[in-house]
Amino acid sequence: MRALLVALFILVPTAAFAHPGHGDAIGAAAGFLHPLGGLDHVLAMIAVGVFAVVLGGRALILVPLSFLGMMAVGYLLGVSGVQLPFVELGIGLSSVVIGGVAASGRSMPVAAAMSLVGAFAVFHGHAHGAEAPAGGLDYALGLSAATALLHAAGIAGALAVARLADRHGRTIAQVAGGVFALGGIGVLAGWL
Repeated sequence: MRALLVALFILVPTAAFAHPGHGDAIGAAAGFLHPLGGLDHVLAMIAVGVFAVVLGGRALILVPLSFLGMMAVGYLLGVSGVQLPFVELGIGLSSVVIGGVAASGRSMPVAAAMSLVGAFAVFHGHAHGAEAPAGGLDYALGLSAATALLHAAGIAGALAVARLADRHGRTIAQVAGGVFALGGIGVLAGWL
C-alpha cells in the first residue's frame, strides 16, 4: 500500500496533463472526435468494455450504460460550473483502476462494477462539460456516441478474442485489462 501511495504522489504532477484543452468544443463532430484523439480516453473507454466482458452476463450492457449515464451527470456538473476536485487525476487513474480490476478477474456484483466505472465517468464528463460552450448539447451527444463506440469496441474485441481462444478467453481478457492499466500508468507518468 505504501508503494502505491508513493507512486501516486510521483504521478500526480504529470496527471495535470492527462486532459489538456483540445481546441474548440463546439458541435457534434468535435464531441465525437475528442475521445478518439486522446490515449487517456481510448484506454479508459475500451477498458470499460473489456471489464464488462470479464464480468459477463448483464454487465455487458449495464457497466457501459452506467459509464455513459454518469458521464452525462459529470458533463452537466461541468457545464454548470460546479467545481470537482482531482478531475485530471480521476481521468488519469480511470484506465489504471478499471483495467486493473478487469485484470484481477475477481467476481464483482454488477452494481459495484457500475458504481466503480460510474465514479470515473463523472470525472471524464466533468472535464468535457467544463470546456464545452453553454448549451453544447450537440457536443455532448457526439462525445457520448464516440464513448459508446469505444465501449462497444472493447466488448467486441474481448468477445472475439474469447471465442478464438476458447477456454482461455477470460484469461486473455484479464491480460488485456492489465495492458490497459499499464497504459494508464504510462499516460499518467508521461511515458505515452
